[in-house]
Amino acid sequence: MVTGHELTSPRAPRVKAAQRLAKRAFRVRDRRFLAEGPQAVREATLRPGTVLELFATGDAAARYPEILAAAETGGAAVHLVNGAVMAALTQTVTPQGLVAVCALLDVPLAEVLGTGPRLLAVLAHARDPGNAGTVVRAADAAGAGGVLLTGDSVDPYNGKCVRASAGSLFHLPVSVGDRVEDDLPALRAAGLQVLAADGHADLDLDQAADTGLLAAPTAWVFGNEAWGLPEQTRALADAVVKVPIHGRAESLNLATAAAVCLYASARAHRTRPTG
Repeated sequence: MVTGHELTSPRAPRVKAAQRLAKRAFRVRDRRFLAEGPQAVREATLRPGTVLELFATGDAAARYPEILAAAETGGAAVHLVNGAVMAALTQTVTPQGLVAVCALLDVPLAEVLGTGPRLLAVLAHARDPGNAGTVVRAADAAGAGGVLLTGDSVDPYNGKCVRASAGSLFHLPVSVGDRVEDDLPALRAAGLQVLAADGHADLDLDQAADTGLLAAPTAWVFGNEAWGLPEQTRALADAVVKVPIHGRAESLNLATAAAVCLYASARAHRTRPTG
């Protein structure tokens, strides 16, 4: 329910407790993270039990009453705050007036695989939160059954990652693993082939599509933005595939390449379904 008075001090205990979730150590300890802006908060309220608290300016409360109502219906405490408090809670230059404290969403890989996904995105050592969040968004749009972040990949609850996912973080299962090499047997046991995306591969995406390779259930593995995938990871994949560059661009960034690969598999699954 909406608290009876407006929070006006960034030093208020509730505000400071939420503010510290900007740091990964506190997110891990408290099992909570922040979602900022109407798009992310709206999607979070659609997932029962996710929104625990909601901070809203008066202007945002008047503009998005349905979001506040959904948060209250879900059992979240809703706090009206002034601009100074909202600025303390957000990481954007122009805050949109809504910040939710959410419960962490990641689930064990076995739970993701138990749904029988035909398409997964795997991030191995991806460090850029904007790229990681955009891959989550692309995987959601392509109809993937989940996203796995492995190795020392960025925390999916990093504020920039959450914003870049544009609400998709709340739509599909996300799992956080240790080493991609340790997870590959589980992916294969679930009936997924493992395709490593690498710009130096001999096989390109067009050839993979033409030969029917993409029609099989697939886990796409995407590497680090700067150095790609290590040789040991490429060696463990069923195939290494590159996105062909038909023009003069030197390369594609991680998120763009991932979107192209995921959509190529999604199209193959619709047009050439396999058992």
